[in-house]
Amino acid sequence: EGYIDAARRAELSDLADTALRRMTRDVRTALPNSLRATLSGNVHYLEYLQTGGGGRYRAEVAGDGSGNLLDFTAADASFDVIGPMPTLAAGNSIVVYNLNADPAITTSNAYVGDNRASYSSNTATTITLTAATLFPFASPGKRFQIVQTPVTYACDPLPGGTGELRRVSGYAIQAAQPNAINAGPLSTAPVNALLARNVRSCAFSYAVVSQRTGVLALSLQLESGGESVRLFQQVHVNNVP
Repeated sequence: EGYIDAARRAELSDLADTALRRMTRDVRTALPNSLRATLSGNVHYLEYLQTGGGGRYRAEVAGDGSGNLLDFTAADASFDVIGPMPTLAAGNSIVVYNLNADPAITTSNAYVGDNRASYSSNTATTITLTAATLFPFASPGKRFQIVQTPVTYACDPLPGGTGELRRVSGYAIQAAQPNAINAGPLSTAPVNALLARNVRSCAFSYAVVSQRTGVLALSLQLESGGESVRLFQQVHVNNVP
């Protein structure tokens, strides 16, 4: 019996550790300043915008007057990339200088969409947008990020360890954070993956420590056959846009 109990605890620890490591790895791909956490009823939600890379846009023309710069004084539909061209795909978006995730703040907020433009096509040196866009602010580092999809981790704990932790992605970007796993965009998302069973309790907490740094606290408790394991992890979030 002791051996069986120890094996069950080891299995629960491995499952919880794998889930938290996956969440940590995902968060490191998040668009700066896009993390947001909420609690709706008994369900904890953590959302972010997943990036697939980025690069530097041309901010000035070359000495001979050539080059397609990204204009911040009028709507612009294309710009040159300085350095290697990142990998882009249909459905991607270009975001410049994201500062906010709160839907009440509508400036430089990729969820609201004022600093986000749909990708259309690219050559070896130039990115073309679906529509001409006037981005609100230039990036001090002349950087842009490529947003692939919003991602939500939804943790629904239940007594006795019968709850679940799920990863949902592929739905449309929403100004307000989705907070109903069985309704709205999360219910129709093309990807809804089970990350962990046997969830008894969980908590997601995100705090902005400074203008460019945040800390995400993750807590996950799994229970099975009378055995229970709780793991806690903190993740440093780099919010330099």
